[in-house]
Amino acid sequence: MKKVLISIYILTMGTVLFSCKKSFLDEEPLSIYTPDNSLETPAQFQQAVNNLYNGVRNIYMGNMNVPSALDTYFGLYYATDFAFNATDYEPAAKLNAYKATMVPSYFIPQNIWTTYYKVITNANVIISRVANATQLSDAEKNSFLGQALFFRAYSYNVLANLYGGVPLELNELTEPRYDYVRASRNEVYTQCKKDLQQAASLLKNIADVSDGVVNKQIANHVLTEVLISLKDYDGAIASASSVISYSGVSLMTNRFGRRAATPGDVYRDLFEYNNQNYSTGNREGLLVIQTALNNLASVGDQTAWAVVPGINSLRFVETTSKAKTNVLFNGNFVDSICSYGIGWIRPTSHFLYEIWTPGDIRNSSYNIVRDIRISGAPSTSPDYGKWYVKDGYKAKTSSADFRDTIRNFYPVIRKASPSAGDFAAAAGPAAITNMMNPFGGFLLNNNTKLFMQKYMARLAETYLLRAEAYLGKAQTQKAADDINVLRTRANATPATAAEMNIDYILDERLRELYLEEFRAVTLTRLGLLYDRDKKYNPKSGLSIETYHNLWPIPTTEITQNTGAELTQNDGYTK
Repeated sequence: MKKVLISIYILTMGTVLFSCKKSFLDEEPLSIYTPDNSLETPAQFQQAVNNLYNGVRNIYMGNMNVPSALDTYFGLYYATDFAFNATDYEPAAKLNAYKATMVPSYFIPQNIWTTYYKVITNANVIISRVANATQLSDAEKNSFLGQALFFRAYSYNVLANLYGGVPLELNELTEPRYDYVRASRNEVYTQCKKDLQQAASLLKNIADVSDGVVNKQIANHVLTEVLISLKDYDGAIASASSVISYSGVSLMTNRFGRRAATPGDVYRDLFEYNNQNYSTGNREGLLVIQTALNNLASVGDQTAWAVVPGINSLRFVETTSKAKTNVLFNGNFVDSICSYGIGWIRPTSHFLYEIWTPGDIRNSSYNIVRDIRISGAPSTSPDYGKWYVKDGYKAKTSSADFRDTIRNFYPVIRKASPSAGDFAAAAGPAAITNMMNPFGGFLLNNNTKLFMQKYMARLAETYLLRAEAYLGKAQTQKAADDINVLRTRANATPATAAEMNIDYILDERLRELYLEEFRAVTLTRLGLLYDRDKKYNPKSGLSIETYHNLWPIPTTEITQNTGAELTQNDGYTK
C-alpha cells in the first residue's frame, strides 16, 4: 500500500509539503508551509476540506488523476445489468471479458482503490489536527471535522462494498507503512457507522449550508446504506426516516426550473441544466457535486460522450440517389437529442426494454429517446423527416453496417445532458437550431465534457434504501409503500407487497437511478453482481464467475505490503 497510504497531504493552495532530518538548518519556518504550520487558520482548513470535495468530484466526473481514468470511471457503471462496452468487437476486451480482465493486476481495481484511499488519507490529516487547532472556533471545528468524517466514511463504504474487508487506517501518517492487514468487512462498516453518526451530530441541515456542502441529511442517507450492510434494519429505517421526515427536503412532484413552461415532465426537470441545487428550488438533491465552466478548480463530466450513441455516424441509403448518407446532418431534427456520443456504454436490453411498464415518465420520450427523424436527406427527398425506427430504416440496416445498431443507434438516455432548445412534445418534435454546439455552450474540449451539477444522492434513493431495510425485516407492504412513492411520481403502475424482493428493488433502482448510482458498487454491496450480470449482460455475463461478487485486492498493494500479509479475495491469484 506504499503508493496510497503514505500521508498524501495535498492542499489546493499549491504548496509543497516536505520534511527533513534534524540539523542546524531547522528553525521556526516563517515563509514556507510545513506539515506543522499549514493547517492552523480557518482558510487553511477550508482549503484542505476543499481538496476532499475535489477528490470526490473527480471520481464522479471521470477525471481521476490515474492512468486510464475514463475506463476506470466507466467500470463503475458497465459490466453490470445496466450496460456493456460497445466499443469492443473481436476479440472482446476490457470488462466485457470479465474473467480475463477483472484480475488483481488490472488497472480498474487498482485505480479505484488508490483514488478512494487518497481521499481517506487527506481526511485523516484534517481529523487528526482539527481538535488542537487553536485558531478555529468551536463551530468551525465541528464543520471541518464533520465534513472530513463524512468523506472518510463514504470512501471506506465504497471500498468495503467493492472489495470486502480492507485495511483500516484512521490516523495521519508521518511515514510509510508496509504492515497492513485487512479488517473484516463488518469492521469497516462499523467504523463507517461510527464516523457517520458523529458527522451527522456535527453537521448542519441542508437548508443551512451552501450548495454542494456536506450536510446532516447526506450523512444519514449514507449511514442508512451502511446500517443495511450491517443488517441493522431498524437502525437503517430510523436513519432513512430522519432524512425523509426533515421538512427541508421532499421529492419534486411538480414541474420546476428553467424549462418548466416547455413540454416535458418533472423527472426530466431533475436533470436540466442548473436545476440540481437547493438554491434553485430543488428539494430532492441531498448532495450535489458542483462544477462550472471556465472555473479552473472544476472538471467536466464525460458520461454523455460515452453513453450517447454515435448518431453523427449513423448511415442510411437515400431513396432518390441510392447513396449512403448521414441520418442526421447538423441535427435539423434532433427529436430531444442534444448530444453526439461514441457509443462507449451501451445499455442492456434488460434496462432498455424489459423493466418498464406503460406510462412511466422515467421512460418517456423526454428521458429516453427511442426514435429520431431523418434530416440528412435533401428536403425534396421522400426520406426527409421520416422516422428512423418507425418508418423501417433501422430494420433495413445491412449486416455490414452492424455498428449502426450496436454503437451508432440505440435508445438515447437524456439524463446525462441538458436541453439545447425546445424539444419534442408527444405530438411531434420541434426543430432546433445551433446544433454545432449541441449543449448550448455548456461544453468544453470538443464537446466531450459537460459542466453541469451532478447528484451524489437524491431523496428518491433514500426511499429505495428504506424499502430495502423494510424488506430485510420481511415487512413487504411497507417496502412496497416506499417504492410506490417513487412510482406514483413516475405515473407508473403501483407495486404490490407480493412483488417485493431484492430483484424488484434493484430493477426499481435501475428505473429511478440509471446513470446516477455506481451500479457495480450497488451489486457488489449486495453480493449480486454475478447473478445480475450473468442473467442480463450479453457480454460480461458470459465469463463472470461467482467470486467476482468482490473485486480483487490490487496486486501492487499486496506485493508492496512487505511487513504483513495482505490477503487476496477468494478465487483470485495474487
